[in-house]
Amino acid sequence: MIQVLLVDDHALFRSGMKSILDAQEGITVVAEAENGEDAVAFVRRTSPDVILMDVNMPGIGGIEATRRILRIDPESKVIALTALDDQPFPNQLLDAGAVGYLTKGCPADELSLAIRQVMREEHYICNEVAQRLSLSALVNKGKSTALAKLSAREMQVMLMITKGSTTRQIADALFVSPKTVSTYRTRLFEKLEIHNDVELTHFALRHGLIELNG
Repeated sequence: MIQVLLVDDHALFRSGMKSILDAQEGITVVAEAENGEDAVAFVRRTSPDVILMDVNMPGIGGIEATRRILRIDPESKVIALTALDDQPFPNQLLDAGAVGYLTKGCPADELSLAIRQVMREEHYICNEVAQRLSLSALVNKGKSTALAKLSAREMQVMLMITKGSTTRQIADALFVSPKTVSTYRTRLFEKLEIHNDVELTHFALRHGLIELNG
């Protein structure tokens, strides 16, 4: 039986996913988590086979949660889930160690296929995202885009800022000092050629990193 951990901050979505997965032969949802911190804590206690990880969540977010989980249990298979197929997250998550990437609108049979495929030590990236990754590689070949300049941690700090987190909240979530968070903020402004948090939020909106109802 393939044991799955669901990680998403929306209870209704988790409920729907659990119903879909529990109906699949050989797959069962053993636990749910509403944020990255809870997911990391669960993996410390037990070892699910597959973790379905939401990308955009309060707190440390999907990228950092993936990184921490795989440091605890390198055998875990993390499949990232996103509501949008055009977010610039696939490379960041694959670099963090995720082995799959799906949009939340994928059909049930594709979800099941992805889980079974990563259990065979294979990667799974849905067609829409794979096509965008290939197109992005062609368009940006030899170029340096604004987002490509950001490290995974800088991307993480940016998302937390645009979600309204304070410097202290970000520092506590990432286990760093407020001074370190301020340094990341300064680097973000320099790399993106912006001057304040409002401009940073506008940048994130333009690039589909956050939604207006975010």
